[in-house]
Amino acid sequence: MRNVLVISHMYPSSANGVLGIFVHKQVQKLIEEGCKVKVICPVPYVPSFLGLSDKLKAYIQIPKSAVIDGVEVFYPRYIEFPRGFFLEYSGFFMYLGIKKIIKKIYRNFKFEIIHAHTAIPVGFSAMLLSDNYGCPFVVTIHGQDFQYTINKNDKCRKNVYRVLEKSNSVITVSTKLKNVIKENKIREKITVINNGINPEEYGSIELTKSEKDYVILSVSSLIKTKGIDLNIRAVSILVKKYPNMKYYIAGDGEEVKNLKKLASDLSLTENVVFLGRLPHVEAIKFMGKCDIFSLPSWQEGFGIVYIEAMNNGVPVIGVKGQGIEDVIIDKENGFLVEPHSVEDLVGTIEYILNNEEEARRIGEEGRKTVLSEYTWRRNAQKTIDIYNSIIE
Repeated sequence: MRNVLVISHMYPSSANGVLGIFVHKQVQKLIEEGCKVKVICPVPYVPSFLGLSDKLKAYIQIPKSAVIDGVEVFYPRYIEFPRGFFLEYSGFFMYLGIKKIIKKIYRNFKFEIIHAHTAIPVGFSAMLLSDNYGCPFVVTIHGQDFQYTINKNDKCRKNVYRVLEKSNSVITVSTKLKNVIKENKIREKITVINNGINPEEYGSIELTKSEKDYVILSVSSLIKTKGIDLNIRAVSILVKKYPNMKYYIAGDGEEVKNLKKLASDLSLTENVVFLGRLPHVEAIKFMGKCDIFSLPSWQEGFGIVYIEAMNNGVPVIGVKGQGIEDVIIDKENGFLVEPHSVEDLVGTIEYILNNEEEARRIGEEGRKTVLSEYTWRRNAQKTIDIYNSIIE
């Protein structure tokens, strides 16, 4: 049994019940596997007189602590500048904001290891705390550090690498992220542990649909890198042969207006349906209804949504060279297409529609893959192995 202090600025709260839900799922399984865990979720400090917008008011209203599904979570405040200003110093500001509550927690909870989610800002603060308490720390890289932070400026890059070098172990959620690191000294301490799902939370969902309809689904934030426009362009070609094709887009984001205009310009208003942001349960229901789940995202650290769809036995399309390549073997348990290629996407979708029995077999193989290796229980077990190897 290990005493673990988890620090993550992505964690469910009264302001956002799904933010960092993947960290919460892991924590729950760590506890089920025998660890004792307390969670620190630093929250940006907002003076009461600035709480004018709904977002700022929500930050103010987050309690100092809460118990979520049996997990004790603390929400200390720290200074954060908007729009990523002074990001290179954010880890130090976070350390100043959380060190007092951690000192108080340590009196009754002698944590043996600190697990930080992200290098900047969380890992930097964990690095300083590790020195204070003489205990090791592990950092998990989910994607933002390598896809954004290290490219922001030289100081950010140096601080990310400083955290990685001083950490006792580094976890990346995909091989793609591990391959960003070329320095052997850091690479040798990196372990790839993919995210997962809890199969027990997913019922067997069977929804009826017209046999004449071919249903494609994507679930994501509507941002450029998700490749939703590629799906729309593929559908504009495929509807000429499959006029009853429907493409359902679940999600919301900055690209929604552009995507709706694209669908209109391509005369697809009857074929492309924007569902908006759906509750998680509703999104899963749509996965049970679709013929194909397609998300040609070209900047994806891992992507839990792919394995959620695979768990439904649905043929899933991802992109070569992205995090999901750890899971999908092309034409064995899913499909992989070239990035930015509408032509490859069209060919893959048509292959699935024209080979129903083969597509059904591949979908079932995908489900078996998820159940055997990509659950939060397996994730927690692998993570505990790392804790034990460090502490022992």
